[in-house]
Amino acid sequence: MPTASKLSLLAAVALMLAACSPQAEAPAEPAAPQKVGREAAIEAGNGPPEQFIRALYAAYDHPPAEPVAPGRDMLIQRTLNAMIFYDWKNAKEANREPHLKNDPVCDCTGGKVVLKTVAITEGERNFADAAVTFTVDGTEKSQIVKLEKEGGRWKVLDIVKPGEKPLTEQLTAVLS
Repeated sequence: MPTASKLSLLAAVALMLAACSPQAEAPAEPAAPQKVGREAAIEAGNGPPEQFIRALYAAYDHPPAEPVAPGRDMLIQRTLNAMIFYDWKNAKEANREPHLKNDPVCDCTGGKVVLKTVAITEGERNFADAAVTFTVDGTEKSQIVKLEKEGGRWKVLDIVKPGEKPLTEQLTAVLS
């Protein structure tokens, strides 16, 4: 029976060697695609305010397939969203144009939006102001984007353009 014990010994050595040999690694899952557009801006809301602002303006490079319904914008704070919705709803019911005709962040209805400068001023906890300069199809604009952290994410609370009342005051006047 020396042959059987040699075979048993060889089998045991083979099992030990197999246990010590590196395991074949499973193929790595492909990396999740990089978020762009509004999805990237929503995710950036979890970071610092400047990261959110940069992603907010970068989102115009990848517009959504469907326009965002008035009052349903995940990038805008809930009170401002409600004001935008009621402005739109009241205008529709009265068969007139809403006060807010343009996208409030870029004050445009399309075009190439390029962020030029950002200066963040941190306010009280969960509040910040972003002084931004940007262009829309080469036309320079500047404004203050007021931010609030809502639900753990930065969102647009208000927008103030030089020489104008804050957007929330304009909408309040229209809704009164």
